[in-house]
Amino acid sequence: KIPFHPYFSYKDLLGMILMLTLLLLLALFSPNLLGDPDNFIPANPLITPPHIKPEWYFLFAYAILRSIPNKLGGVLALLSSILILFMLPILHTSKQRTAMFRPFTQT
Repeated sequence: KIPFHPYFSYKDLLGMILMLTLLLLLALFSPNLLGDPDNFIPANPLITPPHIKPEWYFLFAYAILRSIPNKLGGVLALLSSILILFMLPILHTSKQRTAMFRPFTQT
């Protein structure tokens, strides 16, 4: 009978050591090889770099804040828009909870 366990263990151990060695060589000798070149642009505090793009789920907040020139007014408008979203379920006072009798469900 041939014992397969040590051969598979040595093969896996050798592969793991080889991959760790390659990763360490890459990280220690050329750390900037896989880096993003946008990280080396000199900083300019007056403008936002072109590679920084706003997230889509904050676009309503950016639109509200940019449309009102006063900072406090923009913040108050933003907070009130979020408050409206939170108040919508509370203000729904209809006794009819199902859509069964509504016109768009009738065929």
